[in-house]
Amino acid sequence: MKQISHKIMSIVMAVVVLFSTMSFNVSMHYCGDTLVETAMFQKAEGCGMEMQKPLREDCSITKKNCCNDEQVVVEGQNELQHHIDTISFEQQVFLASFIHAYINLFEGLDNNVSSYEEYEPLLANRQIFKLDETYLI
Repeated sequence: MKQISHKIMSIVMAVVVLFSTMSFNVSMHYCGDTLVETAMFQKAEGCGMEMQKPLREDCSITKKNCCNDEQVVVEGQNELQHHIDTISFEQQVFLASFIHAYINLFEGLDNNVSSYEEYEPLLANRQIFKLDETYLI
């Protein structure tokens, strides 16, 4: 059971590291206020209603384009700490105490220790069960 939980946790940690370092982009094409197409890892194709450029430069007719392209870029984490250069004194004390407590947690006792061995039982000068008239049947 312990080995299975270790394997599951290692897979979960690997997936977290993978997705935290991965970056991707989402391209969206709007026609007016309506989302027409969405694409990941590539540019979204248009709806075919884009304005064409005029053939001549001196043309004064201009009209606002109804289509709009947007890109959302999700950046991943670029800096990962591969090794620890320095450990502070407080971290060393914490690690030493944690390891000591963890190792001693699973140690068994060498012999059975009972706290009542040093005490003598009370001397009963009368039989209490006869006085209270309680008998175990």
